[in-house]
Amino acid sequence: MVTLMASSSRSQFSSRFGFIMAAAGSAVGLGNVWGFPTQAASNGGAVFLFVYLIMVFLLAFPMLVAELTIGRYGQSNAIRSFRSAWPKGKAFAIVLGIGGLIVVSLILSFYSIVAGWLMGSFADSSLNLVGLADKSHWLTTFGTERNLVLMVIFMLLTMHVVRSGVADGIEKWSTRLMPLLFVLFGLLTVYIFTQDGSLEGLKMYLVPDFSHLTPELVVSAMGQAFFSLSLGVCVMTTYGSYLQKDTNIPKTAAQVALIDTGVAFIAGLVVLPAMFVAKHHGVQIFSDSGTLLNSDTLVFTVLPALFDTMGEMGAVVGAVFFLLMIIAALTSSISMLEVPVSCATEELKISRNKAVLLIGGVVIIASAAIVTNFNLLFGFVVNFTTVYSQPIIALLITLIVGWIWNRNQILTELKQGYPEIEKSLFWKIWPTYVRVVCPILMLLVFFA
Repeated sequence: MVTLMASSSRSQFSSRFGFIMAAAGSAVGLGNVWGFPTQAASNGGAVFLFVYLIMVFLLAFPMLVAELTIGRYGQSNAIRSFRSAWPKGKAFAIVLGIGGLIVVSLILSFYSIVAGWLMGSFADSSLNLVGLADKSHWLTTFGTERNLVLMVIFMLLTMHVVRSGVADGIEKWSTRLMPLLFVLFGLLTVYIFTQDGSLEGLKMYLVPDFSHLTPELVVSAMGQAFFSLSLGVCVMTTYGSYLQKDTNIPKTAAQVALIDTGVAFIAGLVVLPAMFVAKHHGVQIFSDSGTLLNSDTLVFTVLPALFDTMGEMGAVVGAVFFLLMIIAALTSSISMLEVPVSCATEELKISRNKAVLLIGGVVIIASAAIVTNFNLLFGFVVNFTTVYSQPIIALLITLIVGWIWNRNQILTELKQGYPEIEKSLFWKIWPTYVRVVCPILMLLVFFA
């Protein structure tokens, strides 16, 4: 049942577990299950993992606390939350909030296309299981019609969850899907480890070779840590606004970061050994120079080729893997759609159903435009949103928390869930860290 604030009718997560699953679900997406293993495989394996873990602690966690705190303090959508932290900067807060809404909607527009491909791959594996392989060719063949149909199906699924609200939609489905994701990951990891060649991949992933350590690798690991926690697109600000006041924000943020990092780590345990299992079965994964082949489409090329070599069991493993990917994509897409929906319901005073239909429809139209002009728009939208816009917005949010928002107000807000925080080591370090270190690190990511 939705818990309501006494002063307003704003929905909240009904439990801390529900919030953690929802926030972790937002953070756990294709960036973890697809992006992280690919980055690790392309950057020396264990060295990239080592640097990535450091960057999660140094950059992502402090920023996550900042965004959640702004959201819970504002108890409203991203625009109003930014205004509450900086009352004198009303115009800036509005521009920043609207910018975040546009960016997160554009990310969802290309994200839904990729998620549609995953649905096609899952359906293909499922049809192979029941002996209908000849009927599934269309599902995995790149084409405008196929991309449009699968994208619309995925967006309708996302809209259905968000339409049900915070507790009955996002929280309910996140608390179901995230445990299922962990179970599927566990089963898949155990199976892959039983296959010939997996130990070679495990060695690459866990035994560091520091000759691969370069400035470029550090920047890549920093960026991966930054993007994997949904920072800089108002998602965590919006989710923070649904938090109950007695929630310990630093502790909860640490739990979300640990789950997100844990999923990325386990994804690496699956994908890197699976690559070498594929190599053992004759699938070429590295060029003569040692460079990873098809790194951007690893999930859609190397792994299906591996599954094909496994016979009937390969179809089962493929179906489980792509179901896992769909769950990761869905838990992220519902958080992305919630950001503009929450803003529309509060700023435009329209019902949640109308907001979901309106904004979901706009995202579908934007996705359709990308699909029909794929070569021109897909890469451009990905780079514009994730490479440029997201770091800039995150940097501006950090500057608000570090330099503009009154420190006593921040302390008072955090004390509601952590009364002794003023005496803690966290409070002695975090305000200055967010003020100075986080902006410098993010500028390094951006300019690199």
